[in-house]
Amino acid sequence: MIYHGNRFTLRPDASPEQIEEALESLRTQGRVIPSVKSFVVGRDFGGEYEWGAVFVIEDLEGYWEYLIHPAHRNTDRVGLPLVDRFASFDITDDADPEMAAKIAELHQRRYDNDAELTKLVSDLGEYSGSAAPGKHGA
Repeated sequence: MIYHGNRFTLRPDASPEQIEEALESLRTQGRVIPSVKSFVVGRDFGGEYEWGAVFVIEDLEGYWEYLIHPAHRNTDRVGLPLVDRFASFDITDDADPEMAAKIAELHQRRYDNDAELTKLVSDLGEYSGSAAPGKHGA
């Protein structure tokens, strides 16, 4: 299993309506993407971020489905412009020593095929995660 997590802090000028639209879009991802087996979206406690989401996915094939699904793309479109700080991470029980590289390759393929997404992520104040684009990858 792969537990794909996101932690983020929104810009101070994000309106309550924009925030709710972005959070609901994350919840929609969990409800409609077939490869998502379980999910949680909510407040992030015990760290430096305000919000978080975790999506449980069985394997790399399902992870790719999750990454390219239209519901995920919608969250990118409505949510990323509101984000100041963002961290993406994965936890897995798969013993494959190449798993980190395989996950990074999926993210890189997605960035390589989506210039708008790459710009949205590159323009964030702070970003950490697999295959981080732009200034965040240095």
